[in-house]
Amino acid sequence: MSEPSNVFQQKGQRTKTGNLTFLTTQVTQWTQLTKIIQPLLPQPEQWQVVCYQHGVLIITGENQAMISQLSYLQSHYVAQLAQLQGLHDLRKIQVRLRHKVIAPQQPSPSSKVLTSETQELLRSAAEYVSDPKLSQALLRLASNKK
Repeated sequence: MSEPSNVFQQKGQRTKTGNLTFLTTQVTQWTQLTKIIQPLLPQPEQWQVVCYQHGVLIITGENQAMISQLSYLQSHYVAQLAQLQGLHDLRKIQVRLRHKVIAPQQPSPSSKVLTSETQELLRSAAEYVSDPKLSQALLRLASNKK
């Protein structure tokens, strides 16, 4: 199998692989490649280049419909992207689903503290409930204990 082609590296230069500098450079180059190919791929999707080696471009997207469209029309996009400088040896695009990163939501401070009126309503409800476990749960909720 041929050696990986680095689109942004000048011919004849050799880079030591496996070190942080090399990996950082690769990520930077893939980010630049992402910016170049983004407008040429199906929209509206935020495509991200993950790797480009041996004529295979691996990209990710968050929308399964857009991924399916790109996979289905792969030969069209390979022909279009192969015209770009540095992608002349492109022969295949692999598309993967990228999970959306959702920041955990912080509960609002007001949701942690129950008003005294709400606490009293919960205590009253606990008195009328015949199920002892439910009654205890309502009392714990009224007292704001975890």
